Amino acid sequence: MTRRESFIAVAGLRYAYGKETPWILKDVDLEIPPGEHLLVAGASGSGKSTLARTLNGLIPHFYGGRLEGEVRVGGESTRDRTVADLFDQVGMVFQNPEAQLFNRTVRREIAFGLESLGLPRREMLRRIDGIAAETGIGHLLSRAPHQLSGGEQQMVCISAVAALKPKMIVLDEPFANLDGENVARIRKTLVRLGEKGTGVMVCEHRLGYAGYDAARMVVLADGRKVLDGPAKAVLSRDLGVYGLEAPTCGQASGLGASGYEIRPEAPGRGAAGDRQPIIELDGVSFERGGRRIIDNVSLSIDRGECVAIVGPNGAGKTTLLKLFNGLFRPVSGRVLLNGKDIRKEKVSRLARHVGMAFQNPSGQFFKLTVWDEITVAAKTLNRYDPEWIDTLIRLFRLGDLVTRPPYRLSSGEKKRTAFAAALSARPDILILDEPTSGQDRHFKNALSGFLAELQEQGQTVVLVTHDLGFAETCAPRWLYLDGGRIIAQGAPRRVSAGSCPPVYGAGSEAAGLCGGMGAGA
Repeated sequence: MTRRESFIAVAGLRYAYGKETPWILKDVDLEIPPGEHLLVAGASGSGKSTLARTLNGLIPHFYGGRLEGEVRVGGESTRDRTVADLFDQVGMVFQNPEAQLFNRTVRREIAFGLESLGLPRREMLRRIDGIAAETGIGHLLSRAPHQLSGGEQQMVCISAVAALKPKMIVLDEPFANLDGENVARIRKTLVRLGEKGTGVMVCEHRLGYAGYDAARMVVLADGRKVLDGPAKAVLSRDLGVYGLEAPTCGQASGLGASGYEIRPEAPGRGAAGDRQPIIELDGVSFERGGRRIIDNVSLSIDRGECVAIVGPNGAGKTTLLKLFNGLFRPVSGRVLLNGKDIRKEKVSRLARHVGMAFQNPSGQFFKLTVWDEITVAAKTLNRYDPEWIDTLIRLFRLGDLVTRPPYRLSSGEKKRTAFAAALSARPDILILDEPTSGQDRHFKNALSGFLAELQEQGQTVVLVTHDLGFAETCAPRWLYLDGGRIIAQGAPRRVSAGSCPPVYGAGSEAAGLCGGMGAGA
C-alpha cells in the first residue's frame, strides 16, 4: 500500500481527453483508505465522471488522451495494470446503464462478470439470487435488459457490479433514473456493502441521496478538488458557489420546490371552452416482447400546457412518450396530433411537430460535433434560424463545446446538447425525458425559467421525471402512470396526497435528513 495505507492514491492528476483539448482534471490529489464510503460531488462538467474513470484504468487504457500525475490502486500504478487486472479491485457503474448491458437476460448479465472471475456454478447462483433479493430485481431476472426501463437497467448494473464483491465500487450518478423505493433500496445496499468492508465512492450532485450515508465528502469544481472532509462538515458549508444545492427536508419529500417559484397554471388550462387539445390518446395500448406495457390509456394535453408524467420505474413512462411522436405505434386505440390520427404519418413528418430529448441522449446522437447535432433537425426541416440557435447555445451553456464530439461530453453536457437539438426546429410539443438527470442547481433554475418563457409563447411541454421538486415547479398538472395505466391526474399535491404515495416512497431525500435512514443504518 502507499501513503496512509490508502487503497487508492491519486497524486498531481491532470487529464484531457485529447491532445489539444482543455484539462478536465487539474492537479487532483486524493487518498481513499480501504472500506471508506466517499461522496464526490460537483456541478455538471466538474470532472466527477472523469475522475471515476481513472480509478479502474479506463483512463488511460481506453480513453487515451493526456494523463499527468499518478493513480495507484492497491499500491500499483494504473498505467502498469490493464482494465482486466483491476476488474476485481474497482467495480464501476456508469452514468449510462444501457452501455453496460449486452446479455440476453438479466440473469446472464449478472452471471457474465461472475464467470469472468472463474467462480463455481453453485457460488454464481448463490450470488445472483442473493443480490437480486437485496436490490429487488428478482422479477426481472428472465427479462431482456434492453427491454427494461432506464431505472430498471440502472438497478441491474448496480446488482451486477455488487455481485462481483470488488474491494471498491464506484457509482457515477447512480440515482439519476430511480424512483423513491429503488433509491432507498440501493442506499441500503451500499451501506451494507460498506459494513462488510467494501469501499464505496458515489459521484453525485443530489446531495440528499448520498450525503448522509457517506463518511467523507469531496467537492470538485472546474476539475479541481476544492473541499475535502467529513460529509456533515462539508454539507454545512455554502455549496451554492460550486453549483450545488444543500439538501433540505422540503426537497426530501419530493414536494418542496426548494427555492423555485411555483408556476401558475399555463394558458392552456383555462376554462373548458378555451382548451385546445394538441395531443390526444384514445384507448391506446402497446405491447413489446409479449408484454403489455401501455394498457388502455386515454389522455389529452392542451396547447401551451406543461404536464409531468410521474410514476415508478418500469411503469411505461418512456414508452408512452414514444407513442406521442410515432416511434412506437399502438396495437389498439388512436393517437391524435392536432386532431389528426398519426398512424399513417411518417416519423420524419411528425418530427416537425414533436421534439424529443431522450433519457439516454447518446442514443440520439449521430453527428461529429455538437454544432452539427444541434442544427441538423432545423436544417433538415427547413426551420433553421441562426438567432434561435444562438439563444439555445447560450441557454444550455454550449458555447465552449460546439466543436467537440457529442459522445465525448459529460452526461450533463450530453443532456444539454439533446435539449438544444430537440428545440432547434421549434416543434409544437417539446418532450423531455428525465431532463434534470446529471444537471446542477444553476442549470435547473435556468431550465425552469426557460420552460416558463416557452409556455408564455404557447409551447407545449411534456416532462417525464423522478425529480419531483422540479416537476412541481414546472408542471401544474401531473399524470401518474403505474403498470401502464394512468391511475391519477391533477395538481401535484392532489395527485401525491390521494392516489400515489409510491412516487415519493422511503427513498426520498428525507431519508437521512428528516428522521429516515442515516449512515450506518
